[in-house]
Amino acid sequence: MQVPVEIRDLARSELSRVGEIDRTERIEVLFEQHGTELVARRGSWSASAWDPDGHGEHSVDAQRQALMHYADAGGIARGAFSDGRLVGIGVVVPHMRPAIAQLAFLHVSQDFRAAGVGSRLAADLELVARRAGDREIVVSATPSENTVRFYWGSRLPAHGAAATGAPQAGARGRPHEKGDLI
Repeated sequence: MQVPVEIRDLARSELSRVGEIDRTERIEVLFEQHGTELVARRGSWSASAWDPDGHGEHSVDAQRQALMHYADAGGIARGAFSDGRLVGIGVVVPHMRPAIAQLAFLHVSQDFRAAGVGSRLAADLELVARRAGDREIVVSATPSENTVRFYWGSRLPAHGAAATGAPQAGARGRPHEKGDLI
């Protein structure tokens, strides 16, 4: 039985709760983009939990600062909650470029991955971008096997260059056409 998860808007004051998310992930495959093809590269790039006390790139403080930056840029944050705990967070920044939004941040706690939480957050944020008038959405994400699989299973690209006008590989390697909201 799945635990119920509520998705709702996050107030700016709640962005500091990002430390509740367990981003731990064992990463043995990363993908590199070669044209419209993704090529697997084996290695060990596992991600540990964010450092709760430090101030480096992989600290809770750095994630909080990034979220505040996105909020200051007009980003809309949505959170996924289970039993009062933040288990997923996503931010979309509408109008990053004319008619193009950016899915700027999307993390789901390890215990809630592959349970539909990320898909629900991504779909919700895509709707936010559509309602704001955007026709495309750009995603920038770690090209891990799990992340690429997630975006291949969704309508959003695993990586993108829509902001530069370059073609981008989308779901199942199909290049997206300009004008598609992906």
